[in-house]
Amino acid sequence: MPDDAPDSDPLWTAPQRRALIVLLSLLFLFLTGRYACNRAFIDDPQPDVPARADELADKLDPNTADWRELAAIPNLGEKKAQAIIAFREKWHVQHPLDPAFRGPEDLRQVKGIGVATVANLKTYLIFQQPTTRRSSGP
Repeated sequence: MPDDAPDSDPLWTAPQRRALIVLLSLLFLFLTGRYACNRAFIDDPQPDVPARADELADKLDPNTADWRELAAIPNLGEKKAQAIIAFREKWHVQHPLDPAFRGPEDLRQVKGIGVATVANLKTYLIFQQPTTRRSSGP
């Protein structure tokens, strides 16, 4: 062979090139499948109300929530949540048509709940509008 002839030893042999092409093709097919199955499109600008916002329970009604839901409120705890439920049940025996709590300040009737606790709870609670007027006291 003359010295000016091109190098006949390629970097990859023919079987290595075929294997590399097969592996790259499989990788391409895998990534294309992942992209097709997991498309994510984010609107710009974002909508004011998310698509599933109505499914979120961001506020609780102390007239209907159970003690576990109430206990999940930061800084409330199980004992105070159970005290709210006990007060509510006692209230409903005496006033079956009226909600026990018409607003956050009504929670102060529950033993162990003071002004600071009511201030903390305001952002986590929602209250239904009463259908009738209630008398003061349990």
